[in-house]
Amino acid sequence: MYLVVIAWLYVATLMAVAEATNTTGTVLGAIVTFLLYGLLPMAIVVYLMGAPARRRAIRKREAEEAAAARAASDAPDAGGHAPAAAQAQSVAPVREES
Repeated sequence: MYLVVIAWLYVATLMAVAEATNTTGTVLGAIVTFLLYGLLPMAIVVYLMGAPARRRAIRKREAEEAAAARAASDAPDAGGHAPAAAQAQSVAPVREES
């Protein structure tokens, strides 16, 4: 896939050079030619062609997270914190007088 992108950008570069060196051409025209015929279409193509790989990576990451969550929920104390100990009461309970 990248070979096609490199080849297309090479062709777009040559088109831009031809535009800039032509007697009626301008450097601004060459820049516009390179952007509109070269970079913009290839950016779209690379983005669209990379969609399946991105989707696969997202599914793999979600599967790993789900597996980690399942493994953590199977552990007896999966919280990662120390178990709670009995706390000393700092205020004595109040009793009603009868």
